Amino acid sequence: MSFQFESTVAGRYLRSKRREGFISVIAAFSFLGILLGVATLIIVMSVMNGFRAELIGHIIGLNGHMNIYSHTGKLYPYEPLIQRLEKREGITAALPVIEGQALMTVEGTSAGVMVRGMRAEDLSKKPLLYDGIKRKTGDDFFKDDQVLIGAAMADRLHLNPGDKIVLIAPKGKASPFGTIPRSRSFTVGGIFDVGMFEYNNAFIFMPLEMAQAFFLYGNAVGAVEVITPDASNINMLKQAVRDDVGLGYGVADWQDTNQSFYNALQVERNVMFLILTLIIIVAAFNIISSLIMLVKDKGRDIAILRTMGATRGMIVRVFFYTGATIGIVGTLAGGALGVAFAANIESIRRWLEGLTGTELFAAEIYFLSKLPAKMDPAEVMTIILMALVLSFAATIYPAWRAARMDPVEALRRE
Repeated sequence: MSFQFESTVAGRYLRSKRREGFISVIAAFSFLGILLGVATLIIVMSVMNGFRAELIGHIIGLNGHMNIYSHTGKLYPYEPLIQRLEKREGITAALPVIEGQALMTVEGTSAGVMVRGMRAEDLSKKPLLYDGIKRKTGDDFFKDDQVLIGAAMADRLHLNPGDKIVLIAPKGKASPFGTIPRSRSFTVGGIFDVGMFEYNNAFIFMPLEMAQAFFLYGNAVGAVEVITPDASNINMLKQAVRDDVGLGYGVADWQDTNQSFYNALQVERNVMFLILTLIIIVAAFNIISSLIMLVKDKGRDIAILRTMGATRGMIVRVFFYTGATIGIVGTLAGGALGVAFAANIESIRRWLEGLTGTELFAAEIYFLSKLPAKMDPAEVMTIILMALVLSFAATIYPAWRAARMDPVEALRRE
């Protein structure tokens, strides 16, 4: 019975009347502030999580989870090392690779590229690259002098499978007249799209034998890439591999090689969370101000309720329910809006680009070719609970102030 009375009075206070219309406007802004704050926080954190997952997934998918290299430079012999690594539990594959920079020229146009040499049979062990091959010359698209180039590079230089490119090696030939640049012609065997602009625009993959000849590696390689089933649990395996290979080799995992990039993403994510939380805090202060004004406006009503037998606890609950209703409804509406927006953010981006005729998400700026979003259910619940706690906390002082009001003084002022 008590709950029904308190909720009824709180409901009447929430409904707008001409006299307290201004208070209802403030309450409406409080509701909108919480709704937008929760929705924005869910959307932004989902996009940040999506960026982190997509970027790290692409980087790991193309570079391996761990690299083993020789302290002396070139790695040879590498076959016994690969055989030893593939026998260890927790390692899916070990792949020999060579990586170096080169200058590419196509019909007078030059551009710096990153060349990576790998065995043809290892392409299938990198699903991101293998499944990303969109166009190719045929079944034997990665042998002899045939190379793979990215879709952005192909579009920029108007290249198609079967076209010729020229690569100039960084180390030239010594001659009596100085160093002569070494160049070699290659055929575009295939064009890949891995969904990351940096790789699509500047990477070339070539057969390992061709890379060894082009970079003057002989029978050696630059490093051995290690692929594991779980990239997140790499530390224990890294130590075991380091103990296994000995002192002559260095071991670097994906966290070591991308440490600054990984830390930057994490810091940006935390800062965005703190900044956007301020929206919810501001909305909570709006609840406080609207309830304080409501308490002043309803002073006579509170005094009458007290003289009719209402306890201070009942008055506290009346105003607590009033403010909590704004917080609960605003939080739930914001949560639903944020989840729906984050789940369809790529479709919304395309619709907005078609509507405005502008490019809202340039791949060359944001690295990825589409806008990612990955919702973490635990994070969404944390945001909702935080908004509810702030909303409930905002009602405490106005409710306490209403309960402390002296009925005699309130009636006398009226």
